[in-house]
Amino acid sequence: MVSTVPSSPQLFLAFLFVTTFLSSFPEFILATSSNHGSVTRHYKFEIRLRNVTRLCHTKSVVTVNGKFPGPRVAAREGDRIVVKVVNHVPNNVTIHWHGIRQLRSGWADGPSYITQCPIQTGQSYVYNFTIVGQRGTLFWHAHISWLRATLYGPLILLPKLNESYPFEKPHKEVAILFGEWWNADPEAVIAQALQTGGGPNVSDAYTFNGFPGPLYNCSNNETETETFRLKVKPGKTYLLRLINAALNDELFFSIANHTLVTVEADATYVKPFESEIIVLGPGQTSNVLLKTKPEYPNATFFMLARPYFTGTGTFDNSTVAGILEYKKPLAPKNIPTLKPSLPAINDTSFVANFSSKFRSLNTAKYPAQVPQKVDKSFFFTVGLGTSPCPKNQTCQGPNNSSKFAASMNNISFTLPSIALLQQHFFGQANNGIYTTDFPAVPLRPFNYTGTPPNNTRVTNGTKTVVIPFNTSVQVVLQDTSILGAESHPLHLHGFNFYVVGQGFGNFNPNTDPPKFNLVDPVERNTVGVPSGGWVAIRFLADNPGVWLMHCHFDVHFSWGLRMAWIVEDGKLPNQKLPPPPADLPKC
Repeated sequence: MVSTVPSSPQLFLAFLFVTTFLSSFPEFILATSSNHGSVTRHYKFEIRLRNVTRLCHTKSVVTVNGKFPGPRVAAREGDRIVVKVVNHVPNNVTIHWHGIRQLRSGWADGPSYITQCPIQTGQSYVYNFTIVGQRGTLFWHAHISWLRATLYGPLILLPKLNESYPFEKPHKEVAILFGEWWNADPEAVIAQALQTGGGPNVSDAYTFNGFPGPLYNCSNNETETETFRLKVKPGKTYLLRLINAALNDELFFSIANHTLVTVEADATYVKPFESEIIVLGPGQTSNVLLKTKPEYPNATFFMLARPYFTGTGTFDNSTVAGILEYKKPLAPKNIPTLKPSLPAINDTSFVANFSSKFRSLNTAKYPAQVPQKVDKSFFFTVGLGTSPCPKNQTCQGPNNSSKFAASMNNISFTLPSIALLQQHFFGQANNGIYTTDFPAVPLRPFNYTGTPPNNTRVTNGTKTVVIPFNTSVQVVLQDTSILGAESHPLHLHGFNFYVVGQGFGNFNPNTDPPKFNLVDPVERNTVGVPSGGWVAIRFLADNPGVWLMHCHFDVHFSWGLRMAWIVEDGKLPNQKLPPPPADLPKC
């Protein structure tokens, strides 16, 4: 069939617009409507290598459609998203839709060897899921090894048609993704660390939308083209969709001489509050309103981000800068650029105070449906530990005689060779690949935030927790001082949860629960376990499948700080997980 160019001027303009749009955004293919007002949005992700230059260093990186960071995926509440991922690179690949509930669509969740086997070279897989009861900012990223260093992008969930935000309508919306850049190959970095047992080499820069900014040295003076610039008009309100896609760092963020109003966290609305500085852990997202100055200010303004860190290891102690720039037709040259002040690197009290400000909106339209009763209660320690050094090998972990490890309840999770969801669905629990005896409490209690025990060895295993459908679950996540107390951003797949309480020191089961907020706690998918403290969460297990829970520091994930929940099917047809799609990758 031979295509023809439309003859009328109107049709020709429409044809030109569509062809230009599709050539500019090859990941977007087609949107089709349903009778209910929802739309099916089709995207195509071609996983390809591309040369990228940052910090005067050029290297080949894994990308989606040649873009770094990756393309924007957008939908409205109620829409269906269909993404065909085609792998053209030597690496195995999976894509996780971070924060999407995946109600009865666990086959599309994406973590490698949990809900699927990886997409191998030359293979493809179609992720197919519906946005149910969610609106706000999330993101997508690779969920295998450290590929998400370059494989990530924004996932924007808009309200239903003709529905408005529960806050002032913004003049413009801008996504800002925090990331990390290595001059080396991140895959080689983590491979070397796992081999030697030592800590991995840290990143060379942080980035805003892939750009490290002018505070990093670059011998070719390329920083002008490597700086993210946000151009604004006076007297306007902008919605900044902030996404922390960094691998291993919680980050402070601020814009000089401007106040930010937080209105959403992890794609759930919150009671608005003001702050000049925000904190965002890896895996966390937030929508903030930026109200620009009423008149042209005769200055530009740095937006800065740098890490919050309380651990004992090395970290990237650098600062990424972008520039907030007011538009003016005849702007004078050589105007000053003002810098914001950021907290100290280890300012835990600031982080705790900031975290305490989050409250669910809890209106009739957006209620906080906090489980008031608890069917099953769990107490999980989270922290570091050690594994023995193999015979005839020199290791670079603690005391140069062991390897770094990480665990929950002292179990360092071993990824299986076949995806857990596949084994669970087909009733293969007894084949020895995984067990269902993950402990509900630590097997050996100790003073978790006091003097650590002499024995820091972890136990390895692929252990899971099985819970019936519609169980009300409470989990207390307790940091430990083993190899140093530090904050851990814990992410739960398949669910949002309510953060009902948090504190420092050891959790007290008698005195702490009466202080829980069961009225309007914040609803999230990723929460920071306080350094030297604890956090309590509640959720309703209304989503059958296998769901990963893990630290969103990729280094801790690689060391085993993860576990899996198995939620059984309910009795009704709409409470059961459907069979896997025909193109589900095989191991």
